[in-house]
Amino acid sequence: QVQLVESGGGLVQAGGSLRVSCAVSGPTCSSYIMGWFRQPPGKEREFVASIEWTGSRLKYADSVKGRFTISRDNAKNTVYLQMNSLKPEDTAVYYCACRRAGWGFTSYSAYDYWGQGTQVTVSS
Repeated sequence: QVQLVESGGGLVQAGGSLRVSCAVSGPTCSSYIMGWFRQPPGKEREFVASIEWTGSRLKYADSVKGRFTISRDNAKNTVYLQMNSLKPEDTAVYYCACRRAGWGFTSYSAYDYWGQGTQVTVSS
């Protein structure tokens, strides 16, 4: 049974930093592509970042490039999203997800397993 559990969300002021984590259990996602998505209030879920199994390939949405960093610790089965220079428009529920094969997909429909999400709120 695959389980993805996000943590680390919260309230932060604009310009601040926050790190969200995704603990992965079950073998299915252990060597797959991991991604972070977010869903702002009243909007569709959007791609944020993804990382390949070895960590050698990374992909970011233009809106977060240079501010967010995705990483993974395979020994701990955990994926991280370090968010710096946060803006009010980063406010959203952040979800982690895994995809079994194929690099470069940014559509949420391309991902196979999902966590329950963690709320990130950036105040102005």
